[in-house]
Amino acid sequence: MKKVVIYTGDLCVHCDWAIALLNRKNIKFTEYNVAQDASKREEMLKKSNGARTVPQIFIGEHHIGGNAELQALENGGKLDTLLNN
Repeated sequence: MKKVVIYTGDLCVHCDWAIALLNRKNIKFTEYNVAQDASKREEMLKKSNGARTVPQIFIGEHHIGGNAELQALENGGKLDTLLNN
């Protein structure tokens, strides 16, 4: 399974929803809270081509986007394929 990284922020319901989906599917992930770590915010901005909203989700080297995109992948049956290919 590819490495999953999620950049989150404080009091972020969309972050909570994305994490809940990952946990429900037993997907291991690394979480970085950009509100608490400025270096991780800069890292997120570079990796996401300037996206400032959270969450920002990466599977392997692929930038998924935010929670809406993650949920759409799951609802479309494409999340498992992306994780395993």
